[in-house]
Amino acid sequence: EGVNGPQHGSFMRITKEEYDRLQAWSDAREAQHIKPNDRNPVVKGLYADPEIMYSEKTGKYYLYPTTDGKQGWQNHDARVYSSDDLVTWNDEGVVFDLEKDCKWADKCLWAPCIIEKKTGKKRYKYYYYFTGAGKIGVAVADSPTGPFKDALGRPLLSEKPDGMKGGQVIDPDVFQDPKTGKYHLYWGNGFLAVSELGKDMTSVVSTKVLIDRKDKGRYNYNEGTYVFERNGLYYFMWSENDTRSANYRVRYLISESPTELVRNGKPAMPERAVVLKQDPSKAVFGTGHHSVLRKPGTDEWYIVYHRFARPDAIKMGWDAGYNREVCIDRMEFNADGTIKAVEVTL
Repeated sequence: EGVNGPQHGSFMRITKEEYDRLQAWSDAREAQHIKPNDRNPVVKGLYADPEIMYSEKTGKYYLYPTTDGKQGWQNHDARVYSSDDLVTWNDEGVVFDLEKDCKWADKCLWAPCIIEKKTGKKRYKYYYYFTGAGKIGVAVADSPTGPFKDALGRPLLSEKPDGMKGGQVIDPDVFQDPKTGKYHLYWGNGFLAVSELGKDMTSVVSTKVLIDRKDKGRYNYNEGTYVFERNGLYYFMWSENDTRSANYRVRYLISESPTELVRNGKPAMPERAVVLKQDPSKAVFGTGHHSVLRKPGTDEWYIVYHRFARPDAIKMGWDAGYNREVCIDRMEFNADGTIKAVEVTL
């Protein structure tokens, strides 16, 4: 602290043995200088790509993360946590397991999303969209905690949009347009596509590309899309860079449509401000792949995201992206509707 600009200096070559000795000396003193975790992470263990939902049926909040901790993200099961207050979370167990509950994939269960659909008086269905082995499937249950069953016995989406070169069929996000009542599924890596869902929630009516792979640089887009509506406008949020990068972070744009990126009759482009990013002063890195929650009946918003497990994962290099943890922070808006930069908390 206190260094305001580049300083004179030089470099000195050291041996691997000297480097390891200095690193061990530094690590032994780290706890004296790094503030401990307090409120975050919200659940113990290694998890990522968190989806959050408030259930009208139960009056509780539910957290659906990817199970982390394996090289190459080779996990096959996912858990669900419940809470009354967004602070204390209860482990409700495994909500879906590819090895037991899915015939067409047995590994790489990533980035789930869920939606509650009212089907009658005090009756609800829960649709859980997930990535399995590089394809997107859907499972259904009568309760937020399951048991969920694969609805189709095959993927809902398995092919990239026509003509799309590169990218992956991953990272679904489900959203109901409050203006039309229609349900949309956003998905993609390296590109952003939107599919209108059928009334059965397990079929696709149509698909269109919103961000082509050749345009990903213009949008700083990579993956992890999340869409919500506020005051008649649609907020498209996503993660920039690779999830194994310390500079994994969240950007967004505001649109007047849930199926087009348009604002005031012109193409909508990303806001300059980065919503969520690393904070080296707090040893917080790799912040991204989030979801958003508005407390019912209020204009109080929260962002739920993952970061590298603090403080040790950053020392793992690229492998930090397999060792992440889930956090929750407040998300606030400016008077013009733009999102304020989120202050990450410990």
